[in-house]
Amino acid sequence: MQTTFTGRVWKFGEAISTDLMVPGSKVLANPGITPEEAAQFCMSANRPGWVDQVQPGDLLVAGTNFGCGSSRNGSQPLKVLGIACVLADSVSRIHLRNAVNTGLPTLVAPGISAFVEEGQRLEVNIVSGQVKNLDTGKTLQAQAWPEDSPPFQILMAGGLDAYMKDKVRKAGLVRA
Repeated sequence: MQTTFTGRVWKFGEAISTDLMVPGSKVLANPGITPEEAAQFCMSANRPGWVDQVQPGDLLVAGTNFGCGSSRNGSQPLKVLGIACVLADSVSRIHLRNAVNTGLPTLVAPGISAFVEEGQRLEVNIVSGQVKNLDTGKTLQAQAWPEDSPPFQILMAGGLDAYMKDKVRKAGLVRA
């Protein structure tokens, strides 16, 4: 997985809950729905039509308490839609862990919501935590994942499933 992302910003506000990313009435009420089908409802309650506008490589920026609410994996539809990286002033702990397990780089970046406007372009280095606003030239320091940490290793593998499959393969427990 790459460690530097450059993309257009989609900006969301405070307390974006997992129910906005994975609406229960649309997703959980439909057993057997695929991740691709579920992604079509992502943010539909607060940004109707957003899924038709977002492009692979775009970045999502949010305020405080991003991913609050339930333990639903809100990172999965964001990844399916092609969001390359999420930056938020603060992120709920369970959502942050779900993001790592999904393989969606997500950084806590205090001040990010005031640092960038929707439509601007950012360059984000998840190793150093440096965030550069390519429109203003200003930089911001996010909380980077230490390269030797298990969450960073899981992110670099592309998520927990890929990480575990690689570990099992390397241990010789299953043929590739």
